[in-house]
Amino acid sequence: MRKLSMEELNRDDIDSFKNKEKIPIVVVLDNVRSMHNVGSTFRTADGFAVERIILSGITGMPPHREIEKTALGATQSVDWEYYPDTTTAIRQLKKEGYTLLAVEQASGSIALQSFETNPQTKYALIFGNEVHGVSDEVMPAIDGCIEIPQFGTKHSLNVSVTIGIVLWQFVQKFKFL
Repeated sequence: MRKLSMEELNRDDIDSFKNKEKIPIVVVLDNVRSMHNVGSTFRTADGFAVERIILSGITGMPPHREIEKTALGATQSVDWEYYPDTTTAIRQLKKEGYTLLAVEQASGSIALQSFETNPQTKYALIFGNEVHGVSDEVMPAIDGCIEIPQFGTKHSLNVSVTIGIVLWQFVQKFKFL
């Protein structure tokens, strides 16, 4: 066994990537404070070919050295927008026909593995602040809530890890099932 070379991986260049069909998912970062988490989100969004990222509130924006450190250039390939507050962003997404799903531990949430996706539906997945989670102002406006079951002593996973797990679950259902 050997690792594949960059040429063997046959990845798209940025222009080809921008023009390819994307998974109908928008990732919304609701007041995510760590630039490294923002950069990781860009890199994961590129890896799974999601439509775009929405940055809101205190979430940092490219160009920023700390974002680029983990994004490794994905800020150039993934479309993104900024909104001063998340509620304005999700109102716009609702107008665009997206189903709004918070990724949060909340009453009535559905375990990620039990959530049934619809290939005809566009999803906006809302990920919250590293300490406070999805904003209290956002929760009443969502269409549903999903969470990742956990079995340890900590009450949450790092937001960039959570984004990777949730996007992979959605991509499996859109692409492979």
